[in-house]
Amino acid sequence: MNLTALPEPAVVLAETDWGALEHAYGTAEDTPAQLVALLDDDQRVRSQALDHLHHVVHHQNTLYVATVPAALYVAGILSHPRTALPVDKRPRDFPGPMRAELLGWLNSVADAADDQAEATMRRFGFPPEDYPPFVRTCEIRPLLFSAVSVYFHDHDPHVREAALAACVPLLDDPRLYRHRKGVAPLLRERLATSALWQYQERAIEALESWGEDTAGLEVQRDAFEVCDPPTATSSSAEWDVAPADAADLPF
Repeated sequence: MNLTALPEPAVVLAETDWGALEHAYGTAEDTPAQLVALLDDDQRVRSQALDHLHHVVHHQNTLYVATVPAALYVAGILSHPRTALPVDKRPRDFPGPMRAELLGWLNSVADAADDQAEATMRRFGFPPEDYPPFVRTCEIRPLLFSAVSVYFHDHDPHVREAALAACVPLLDDPRLYRHRKGVAPLLRERLATSALWQYQERAIEALESWGEDTAGLEVQRDAFEVCDPPTATSSSAEWDVAPADAADLPF
């Protein structure tokens, strides 16, 4: 994959041989229709399409060969006006419209190919370079970052926070290290002060790993009672998990 720019969503749909790709339940020939449905004018249809992303295309943090073109499509539609529409919410889901949900899904995809995921795979004897979905997800990280970073200053605070959170695993890419200095103040001033403790934690951990000052920052876990955090089935699955083990391997 030698993409130099984010492809148009219609091109991703038309030029991907979905029937030759696999997701969690076999051939991905059903995925194009679900990707199109993300922009349906019916909220129930949009919500079902979002479930397809979470539970089929990127099921339980697993990267499949179909995950990469789906991620390119999702990144490509972020600017579509219908991503500002709502989707169905379960108790404890993250707040925000479809755009925030899609950013949360890209966050999850990027998490499955970040430095921690790579270290976990190696620790259990699975070289990530031998797993094509991991390799291909890493290849498109600069393209995903270019799409996500547009929303760092969005008027919707839920979208802003989802975009900043999604950028953290993407910035594990050496080609993107130069952006860390510019992103760090945003993490400190916006994400670390979020009402959601998961965002606070993500910001503080990222800043610490980048060698940035975290003085005065602290995770306020009582925010759990103020803004319901996501369930494991939502677009931004909870990050308060046990240390990585074999169950966390991205396949």
